[in-house]
Amino acid sequence: MGPTLTGKPGCFFSFVLAALVFLSPGANAQSGQKWTVDSALGMMDAAARDFRTLTANVEHIKYTEVVKDASKESGQMWLRKKDDKMRIEFSHPDPRTILRTGDNLAIYNPKINRIEEYNLGKNRALVDQYLELGFGTRTENLKKSYEIAFNGEQDLDGRKTLLLELTPKSAEMRSQISKVQVWIDESSWLPAQQKFLEAGSGDYLLIRYSDIKKNLKIDDSRFKPDWPKNATKIKPRG
Repeated sequence: MGPTLTGKPGCFFSFVLAALVFLSPGANAQSGQKWTVDSALGMMDAAARDFRTLTANVEHIKYTEVVKDASKESGQMWLRKKDDKMRIEFSHPDPRTILRTGDNLAIYNPKINRIEEYNLGKNRALVDQYLELGFGTRTENLKKSYEIAFNGEQDLDGRKTLLLELTPKSAEMRSQISKVQVWIDESSWLPAQQKFLEAGSGDYLLIRYSDIKKNLKIDDSRFKPDWPKNATKIKPRG
């Protein structure tokens, strides 16, 4: 087991963002519905009640303001709620695997045959807010950590979505992430897109989800470390 991630909050949040650098039978969109924060959150709660697993295609876009550059990577994601297991398998432009099992997080880079191992420790709840924001999350938990505002309906890649803006209540979180925008798909009541805006820089991480499938059976083997036995293992500290 790797060391617990400790140190200044800034170091930890930087790690989470760097490490990251689901169709459900939910209710149909209601034509002419006048949405509010409470009605949108109510629909998300209804979708969360039977949430068990998720698979999706995922795209990460990391934008850096100072150099006006956006780096992209894409792949697939598998999530199983009951035992807090998640795997993201990036394939483009370079292969990379993120595997989370409970408190343990591993990042495998096959190009250099190296595994970085972390223990989330007391920061587990904070990691969940990034890795699973809106996927089976009860909104009462979101309200504990964020001020939530409704910013209207938007069409996103042919999908009708509701845009929610989440402002962290914790000063420590706001010093790293000033705001989180979440586009909720009205056909599934799951996130279609998330945008994490870093404080004081103009930098952001944009995560897009497509081909979302909810509650499919995911074999246990999907969440097992399947990298070479001769891979180098390191346990960096946050």
